[in-house]
Order: sequence, then C-alpha cells, then structure tokens
Amino acid sequence: MFAEFLISLREGFEAALIVSIVLAYLKRTGNIFLLKYVWYGAISALMVSLTLGTSIWISYGVLPKVTQVLFEGIAAWIAVFVLSSMIYWMALKGKGIKAEIEEKVKILAKKGTILGLLGFSFVVVFREGVETVLFLTPFFIKTPFNSSIGTFAGTLVAVAVAYTIFILGIRLNLKRFFYFTSILIILLAGGLAGYGTHELIEYAEQIGIDLGWAAKSAFSLPISQDSLLHHKNVIGSILAVMFGYTVKAEWLRIIIHLSYLSLVLPLVIKVYRKG
Repeated sequence: MFAEFLISLREGFEAALIVSIVLAYLKRTGNIFLLKYVWYGAISALMVSLTLGTSIWISYGVLPKVTQVLFEGIAAWIAVFVLSSMIYWMALKGKGIKAEIEEKVKILAKKGTILGLLGFSFVVVFREGVETVLFLTPFFIKTPFNSSIGTFAGTLVAVAVAYTIFILGIRLNLKRFFYFTSILIILLAGGLAGYGTHELIEYAEQIGIDLGWAAKSAFSLPISQDSLLHHKNVIGSILAVMFGYTVKAEWLRIIIHLSYLSLVLPLVIKVYRKG
C-alpha cells in the first residue's frame, strides 16, 4: 500500500502541479475564460487513464497462468524503465519547469487556441496517468484492494498539496520534495527490477528454458510463511516494497537489483546536487 501511495503522490503531484501552474498563470494574466478548457483536458485525461488501467487489469485476469507470469515480469520491467526515465527527467528539468510551462501557456493564450490549451492539459495529465498505470500494474495484480486504497490516498494528498501551494500561496521546497521522493522511488524501482527478473526466471523454467547458475537460489532464509517477516506478510511486505526484500532469491535477481541501485542512485543524486 505504501508503494502505491508514494507513486500516486509523486505522479499525481506532478500532474496537479503543472495544471495548477497553468491555471494560476491564466488567472494572473486575465484569461479566466480559458480556465474551463484546462479542466476539460485534465478530467478527460484522468478518465482515459482510468479506462486504460482497468483494461490492463481485466486483460491480465483472462490470460493463461503461464502467460500471466510473463506479463508480470514484463510489466515490472516496463515500470522500472518508465520510473527511471521520469526521475531522471525531473532531476534535469524540475528547476525550470514553472518558467517553461508558463512560456508555453503564454503562447497558447496569445493565440487564443482553445484546443491547444485543452490538448496541453490533456497530454500533461494523460502522461502522468499512463506512467502511474504502468508503475502500479505489478502491485494491482497482486493486491488490487490495498493498491486501490494506496492509490486513492496518494492522489488525494497530491491534489491537496498542489492546491495549497498555488491557490493558497503556501511555499514548499519543490527541489527537496522531488529529491527525497526520487530516492524512495529508486528504491522501489530496484525492488521491481528484482521482482520482474524473478518472474521472468519463473517463466523460463515453466517453458523449459534452463538458465543455469543464474536461476539457482543464492540464499534461502529460514523464515516460514506464517512469520511476520516473510515477504508476503505485514512487516516483510513493507520491506519487500521498499527494498526488494525476499526470503529467497536467485543469483540473477540479486545481480540485477544491486546493479540497478549502484548505477541509478548515484546518477540521480549527482544530478540533483549539481542543480
């Protein structure tokens, strides 16, 4: 649930932040009549994103068991790729995002292009919506109810924070917010990389492909499924989400997980500190 909350908070906040910047700029420049078109685009994008997420979840349910394993592995790796790209992009562009958006909106407002503003807000929210769907798919497959609660709570907090910043004028250190949430999401992505690798190993075994030593168990902790420390129970599941913890892991899973963290974490930290 925490992973879903964090991802929804981060992605929802980005979308709400950009929409808030657009709305505040239009209001400040006397283009109040254009505000409704921004809302039309944002709400339409949200509905399309929800439809996409529901379609993916339903499609997964009708797949054969073997294909479901492959689907989970691929979904996890897609989420890792998009998460990493989004984090790096925000690390590079986050500082000047407000000025960049206002310049685009200024051009659209001058032209009086209603479709342009509607399309801009749609693309912004839809992009974040698609990213969120991709990130959360592996979690919704395993725990749809808990994932729904975490996603709703994260989105609600994201909208509330964006509202307080741009409507009520409360200041927030955005760079620090994105920096710390980026670190947490990289940890999540590392766990997803390990999990996705595990699912692909399982799929290979089920279709008769021998991966040799890479698929052999590197360790197996003496923890029963009834224990709170098992990765499918309360405490263990939190550690699993945040750090990729598991009571049993293959060599390839460990190598991929640690390699991802050792490459991506220092890179993002370096970019933020340089900025």
